[in-house]
Amino acid sequence: MTAENFNLTDYLSRIGFDGEVHPDVATLTQLVQKQLRSIPFENTEVQAGRIPSMVPEEIVDKVLVHQRGGYCYEINGVFAMALTAIGFEWYFAGARPMFYPMRRPKTHMVVIVRVEGRDYLCDTGFGGYALRAPMMIEEGEAVQDGDRFRMELIDGEYVVSSLVQDEWQRQYGFALQPQEWIEFSLANYFNATHPDTIFTQKKLAIMQTPNGRKILVDNELKLIEEGKLEKLEVEYTSALKEYFGLDLFKTT
Repeated sequence: MTAENFNLTDYLSRIGFDGEVHPDVATLTQLVQKQLRSIPFENTEVQAGRIPSMVPEEIVDKVLVHQRGGYCYEINGVFAMALTAIGFEWYFAGARPMFYPMRRPKTHMVVIVRVEGRDYLCDTGFGGYALRAPMMIEEGEAVQDGDRFRMELIDGEYVVSSLVQDEWQRQYGFALQPQEWIEFSLANYFNATHPDTIFTQKKLAIMQTPNGRKILVDNELKLIEEGKLEKLEVEYTSALKEYFGLDLFKTT
């Protein structure tokens, strides 16, 4: 995944990464964590009635130049550009969201990274109660910044679950099958236009913090820190700017 206007230095500055980068687990972990804490998961393009661009250069312009966020294809796309620039071995895979009441197609996109002889699931673009760091692809549980996650192999797919308020909630399932970037263009159109997707139904913005996460859904803001939940009624546009650094009225 590349773009003519992608610059690794600009990306590292955007996510607040200082120091040297190497194609190793330590760098991979820092990249995931820092991006999750600096580039918000958001669907303002969809809510404005537009289909997010899948042109790599336009994604770079949106996320790095104009300091916006996006959903999985955009922010995992930028993440993949950084992986390429650093020299990681990786590929895209399709994932099936499992938080809907009915079975869904594989409209989510994740990144599988092969590093130091092991495969890791990396995902900077899921939102909600998503992973907080790379997760080794094998059955078992992992604790990341105090949050618990579980990976199970079910019917040929790895299923990722999060422990939310003492209950395991399935997030999505994926298989170790590489997919090309172009394969996600239909999923992007589906997510941006179908009336049953959460992206067309709700205004969303989600970003992690070192000890929790911020979740904005329409006019409700959830601030979760060290397991404590605070709910606030807010004005969506103002909250976007105050809590996520997104100014919908900024044109440059």
